[in-house]
Amino acid sequence: MTGDWNVVAIGKAAGAMTQGVRDSLGDRLATAIVVTKPGHCPEPVVRDGRVRLLESAHPVPDERSLAAGQAVADFVSGLPGGAQVLFLISGGASSLVELLAPGVTLEELRDLNSRALGDGVGIGEINARRRALSRLKGGGLAVLAGRRRALALMISDVPRDDPAVIGSGLLHASGRERSRDIPVIPYRIVATVRQACRAAAQCAAARGLDVKIARRRFSGDAALVGRRFAGASEHAREGTLLVWGGESTVRLPAHPGVGGRNQHLALASAIAIAGTRDVALLAAGTDGTDGVTRDAGGLVDGATCERGADVGLDARACLARADAGTFLEAAGDLVHTGPTFTNVGDVVFGLRARAAA
Repeated sequence: MTGDWNVVAIGKAAGAMTQGVRDSLGDRLATAIVVTKPGHCPEPVVRDGRVRLLESAHPVPDERSLAAGQAVADFVSGLPGGAQVLFLISGGASSLVELLAPGVTLEELRDLNSRALGDGVGIGEINARRRALSRLKGGGLAVLAGRRRALALMISDVPRDDPAVIGSGLLHASGRERSRDIPVIPYRIVATVRQACRAAAQCAAARGLDVKIARRRFSGDAALVGRRFAGASEHAREGTLLVWGGESTVRLPAHPGVGGRNQHLALASAIAIAGTRDVALLAAGTDGTDGVTRDAGGLVDGATCERGADVGLDARACLARADAGTFLEAAGDLVHTGPTFTNVGDVVFGLRARAAA
């Protein structure tokens, strides 16, 4: 990349992506606007006087999302016609920035997000619904960029790494929207869940484990996925680590408890492997957060259900009321990493340990 660049970074990984670009461009980074979750931006970026940092709402948008959407629109629209724009887009952008379509209210947007997240809807369908209410999504941000020279670097947390789904398609329209006059912005996918799985596999192999990475991205109901992965782990050969990447869904009851899809998946797995001595399973979000909690997920084994029962909790009852977080916390099996500054979806590791010598 040559010349000076103006950076627009949006998503859970926006801060880390900006840091990488900042280190690469040096003085050729002219200005930047970064929109991310609170606490998800590295300190060097926070302290850089060229960067305007906006902390916004996720996973359900609020007034901060609208303010951030307007700020991004003003930033891009206000750049000189000959300016170069580097877009850094990652998962979470759908909630973090928004400009509502005429007649749409914030309450309608919030209700759509809450219902979709609780109805077990996949990310592709959720983002299609979001685009219908937005002036930024479905290529709206690309329209604001106009004829300025632009490039997009994207971290994918969606199936098939589709740029029209990442961030609800801030820069790229879906098939139903391509009739709009939208500039074509070249893009590169710089990180995916497949790469995360491969990196984990390399670490495990270096520790002497036999590693098998699933060929397909997982999806579907978290409890069903958890039971399936538990069975696969239990029937694997000793010393084998199974690795999956993807994103599950949860259909919430009327009054859900505490937890997220990874905690739900982990608890369902714990019920399935209860009583075993050589199986463990980790389900976690690569961004370090699971749902509306501050935990990444859960790490369970054959004694998880027993540990929870020792303090008076029933694993099946907690799972039924979507209260996996309460149970896993009581069992000592919650995983807390804090912000990881990336977001490529979820990973699940199933370990069949070797028998003790």
